[in-house]
Amino acid sequence: MKNTLLSSVCCLSVTLGFAMPAPALASSALLADYGCINCHGSYPRGDAPTLQGLAEKMAKYRGDEAGLTKKITKFRTGETLEHVDAHERISLEAATQLLHWLADGVK
Repeated sequence: MKNTLLSSVCCLSVTLGFAMPAPALASSALLADYGCINCHGSYPRGDAPTLQGLAEKMAKYRGDEAGLTKKITKFRTGETLEHVDAHERISLEAATQLLHWLADGVK
């Protein structure tokens, strides 16, 4: 199962890499690096939303840098998500890139 999941993530990264522009490529690589797809993939873990669901929620921050900056801080400190370890371990730079990508509709 673990090897299958790893293969799926690697295939996803390669597939997205060929089909998407540079910002999306970087974000899909971050998805694989941080294991985001493990909880937010097509078959989400528990109550975790899918990437598309996250993009829909984050759309309200498109063009709102102040709001997005606050969201990034809350994301990394666990304020809004009851302290999800994976979210708290992500770097500020990676969190910023991922949340911008989500706000832009995963393009």
